[in-house]
Amino acid sequence: MKQKTLIGIGVVVLTLGGLYWLAKTGSNEGNEVTSAGPVTQTSPLKASESSYNFGTISMAAGNVAHEFKVVNESSTPVTIRKIYTSCMCTTAHLIRGETKRGPFGMPGHAPVPEINEEIAPGEEIAIEAMFDPTAHGPAGIGRNDRAIYLETDNGVTELQFTVFVQP
Repeated sequence: MKQKTLIGIGVVVLTLGGLYWLAKTGSNEGNEVTSAGPVTQTSPLKASESSYNFGTISMAAGNVAHEFKVVNESSTPVTIRKIYTSCMCTTAHLIRGETKRGPFGMPGHAPVPEINEEIAPGEEIAIEAMFDPTAHGPAGIGRNDRAIYLETDNGVTELQFTVFVQP
């Protein structure tokens, strides 16, 4: 009887340990780099800076934001079909003059509607990146690499940022 109980406990412990290990190795949270991967920059929308480093921030200090300036460098209008992010901890807003559209989030965690925003040749817009350091709880401490994607009728523009989160 005692031997069967010990074997049963051992099986449960090994099963739970295996599930924990699988969840950990399949996760891209925490201190790992979590970019969605390389994206070909084929869109005529160009950012004055395609990446930004927030440096070290405190989780307790709350959200941080940065505006990327984006211009249509082509001689024809470009339509932004969708804006989405690489992670649920990141949202984006499109700012055009006094108008602010969004928030736009991660597919699967937030709706990604078609926005069909036409940008005239030479026109500059802003994309506000908002990062919530508390979104992942303690697992979000450390380096976080995130991205915002502007999907146009002519390709994709990727805006990236890095942040190091401390408790």
